[in-house]
Amino acid sequence: MSSPEEKGQVGTVTPPEKDLPPGFTDDAETSRDREDFRTRNGLNLRSFQRRDDEKGIGSSSELDRTMKSRHLHMIAIGGSIGAGFFVGSGGALATGGPASLLIDFAIIGIMMFNTVYALGELAVMFPVSGGFYTYSTRFIDPSWGFAMGWNYVMQWAVVLPLELTVCGVTVQYWNKDISVGVWITVFLVFILIINIFGTLGYAEEEFWSSVLKLGATVVFLIIAFVLVLGGGPEGSRYDSYTGAKLWYDPGAFANGFKGFCSVFVTAAFSFSGTELVGLAAAEARNPVKSLPGAIKQVFWRITLFYILGLFFVGLLVPHDDPRLLNSGSGYADANTSPFVLVGKYANLKGFDSFMNVIILVSVVSIGVSAVYGGSRTLTALGQQGYAPKIFSYVDKSGRPLYSVLFILMWSPIAYVNLNTKGPVVFDWLLALSGLATLFTWGSICLAHIRFRKAWALQGHTLDEIPFKAIGGVYGSYLGFALCVLVLIAQLYVAISPVGADLNTAEGFFKSYLALPVVIAFWIGGFIWKRTGWLNVSQIDVDTGRRELPWDEINEYRASLAAMPAWKRIVHTVFI
Repeated sequence: MSSPEEKGQVGTVTPPEKDLPPGFTDDAETSRDREDFRTRNGLNLRSFQRRDDEKGIGSSSELDRTMKSRHLHMIAIGGSIGAGFFVGSGGALATGGPASLLIDFAIIGIMMFNTVYALGELAVMFPVSGGFYTYSTRFIDPSWGFAMGWNYVMQWAVVLPLELTVCGVTVQYWNKDISVGVWITVFLVFILIINIFGTLGYAEEEFWSSVLKLGATVVFLIIAFVLVLGGGPEGSRYDSYTGAKLWYDPGAFANGFKGFCSVFVTAAFSFSGTELVGLAAAEARNPVKSLPGAIKQVFWRITLFYILGLFFVGLLVPHDDPRLLNSGSGYADANTSPFVLVGKYANLKGFDSFMNVIILVSVVSIGVSAVYGGSRTLTALGQQGYAPKIFSYVDKSGRPLYSVLFILMWSPIAYVNLNTKGPVVFDWLLALSGLATLFTWGSICLAHIRFRKAWALQGHTLDEIPFKAIGGVYGSYLGFALCVLVLIAQLYVAISPVGADLNTAEGFFKSYLALPVVIAFWIGGFIWKRTGWLNVSQIDVDTGRRELPWDEINEYRASLAAMPAWKRIVHTVFI
């Protein structure tokens, strides 16, 4: 078998800079590095001017690349833990019961595990602006890539006003006299301030909010373990051993097979944002070194935080709890969060407020992520001709200025919820974002499958891939199949929802609006670009491929091969 070096592919694969995909550069020093402190951090008017290219002449659309390994690791392990996990899990528990909650989240977890590893393999090879949207365009179908790009932009555009509204509702847990509109304004200003600092502002906010969320979840797990064993305060619900009592009465499942299928949407919404670590790779200092370790942290989030946390929730809160049954009223209300209810039922003074603060931090964090994820994808669309060219504008501090402003323009929709008809608007926004992420995940898996086929067809070997998905191409097949199954399950619930034989037209589209939206974008992309499904032989696996330090990679592989089997597994899966 020929080595990568003998094939002449490694170390010389990156074409001249003019041929690189937009947003990709290998230069150690960028034009941003040559600017003064205030300009680099967006603190003066000069920072809003268009960025120069690397030679100091002309203009550049290169994004900032200041994200560190610690940022990527925390974005991967805690970035997407938000209201879906802390609050939405209450409605899911009421609808499907504790067993459905656990099984559905585990299935989505398996899907995400394989999806993120596939994304990691592609992102290390091609750490380009736009991430997974670019991979869909390059390895599947340019028209489908157009649909996935705009679908992802619109997903985050509608999530922003949703999260701002939830912020206001969450604060009303302590004081209902102050209008939600006041708090929407406060948190919108906060998100604006974070975005002034560009990539570094997002990275630091995500790092510290993730630390808080993960720390709070660990605290909850410890307390929940004690409560299940009967160590709660005297007179509380948990002052004697309960074990799995609630799995027998009122039961492990609720609403039968429909209840089981309906929980998938909450689980998918709770995991949405996990893919942002691949998007962030384009703005990391050294994604080849930092991204693989960050990808591996997903295992911990899925097993330790989601699965274990929800397992304890199912042991401590009955699925027929009246407060959970109110969770289907529209807004994500902290009063219906099982994490808050556990504190109340255990008579732990202040614990409910503590968890509510964490919920608030989580919601604000997702709002910041909405601006980041939507704007970076829109910038890639502008750079590749799938959106107006103005969105490719990147200023001297590395911010995609007009793309950020476009996403922020959607935030005032949150004020519509002050009207009595507000919950109707809220429901339709939720319908737009609910299933959108499943199409993104399925596309990542399919892009990985197609990349591997083209890679082998063009005579390359797996040894030339520095970071390989742990499940290989079979893991991507599994991830893709699970995405399809979840979409089918949700279609069934959309047609015949829990508590009814047949849904109304309005109810159906509130449950399945993402599908016609994606199809509309796909048709629009085909009309615009007149390009269809790519044959494997048409796929380009060389342009823009990153130059790799093969001496270091081969040295690491040799040291890994020399390790005992148990140690090799630990390094492969966790480090």
